[in-house]
Amino acid sequence: MLRDITLGQYYPAASAVHDMDPRTKLFGTLIYIIALFLFNNVIGWLVVTAFLVLAIRSCKVPFSYMVKGLKAIVMLLLIAAAFNLFLTSGTTVFAIGPLKVSDIGLRNAGLMTIRMIYLIVGTSIMTLTTTPNQLTDGLEQSLKFLNRIHVPVHEIAMMMSIALRFIPILIEETDKIMKAQMARGADFESGGIVKRAKAMVPLLVPLFVSAFRRAGDLALAMEARCYHGGEGRTKMKPLQYHGVDRISYIIILAFLILVIVSRVVYHPLLQLIGV
Repeated sequence: MLRDITLGQYYPAASAVHDMDPRTKLFGTLIYIIALFLFNNVIGWLVVTAFLVLAIRSCKVPFSYMVKGLKAIVMLLLIAAAFNLFLTSGTTVFAIGPLKVSDIGLRNAGLMTIRMIYLIVGTSIMTLTTTPNQLTDGLEQSLKFLNRIHVPVHEIAMMMSIALRFIPILIEETDKIMKAQMARGADFESGGIVKRAKAMVPLLVPLFVSAFRRAGDLALAMEARCYHGGEGRTKMKPLQYHGVDRISYIIILAFLILVIVSRVVYHPLLQLIGV
């Protein structure tokens, strides 16, 4: 299960998405997330799906590798769907004991599940096609205007980059600790959810110790190299926009306009055709 988490991992490949400026990918991801919570009908869903398929085909990352990240949130998906399914009022479609399922609950559960799946797959495209250094530079350049109001943009971007780097490292460390404890007779797979959760408690102490030790080593390494904030720092590879970025901005803006238009014209269109 831990190996299935793809967040923060970079997948090298030769594709148009890999060659894009990280600022373009950050902007596209932001617009994509906004669009996910804007669409509420079939037309909007088709537009979002077409955009996601285009992004997946363009990045040349195996779809099976992206889907692996969904295994880690299956329980979260089930909980979110259940809350929307059973706790939304409306016309009752069927009942399971004291629990009633309404038509609006079915619709909301379906929309929430689709949105969460699309959110994980869509945002993973950015992390899989962008190195942590590129993400840091792109985020810093995108938020550079906040320096005027004394917001430490470089430090914030650096912290996010370090956090992304630590995710696969901590996953690997957790996997090693689990295997070491299983070799000593620990059982993490049998029993119910409560028993499995209790079995995970002994993992936390060595994992936190390892995380703090790595953080301390990183701080010492940065101090040994005389690291300081973003003031006066230069870039070895300055970010530059290219032709693919300009085309991408046009596609992203066209995508957002289509989602907004689909939300506005859907109900009048239904009334016009008499549905």
